[in-house]
Amino acid sequence: MPRPTAAQLAYGSLTVIASTLAMLLLSQTSSGAGIGVIAVAALVLGLLVALTVPVPKRTPTVVRRSAPASRVAAPVPAAPEPVRQPTSGVTSR
Repeated sequence: MPRPTAAQLAYGSLTVIASTLAMLLLSQTSSGAGIGVIAVAALVLGLLVALTVPVPKRTPTVVRRSAPASRVAAPVPAAPEPVRQPTSGVTSR
């Protein structure tokens, strides 16, 4: 089962609190049974709101594959160094 998002928790909690206060103020009940019924109704309403909040859809992840061996450029060999003749301390004329 997926975990609820922050938006679902916030909307559900706010709905429970607001609906409980509104129903208690409008009904003006003082009996324990009436308060219990209002509390249960507020919890059900909050759960309903939390479940109907749109959940963001997951975007498909792009899988990058390496290029086939035929498409990979072969490494370019380094240019050979020129052959240098050893120099002697004697100069010719």
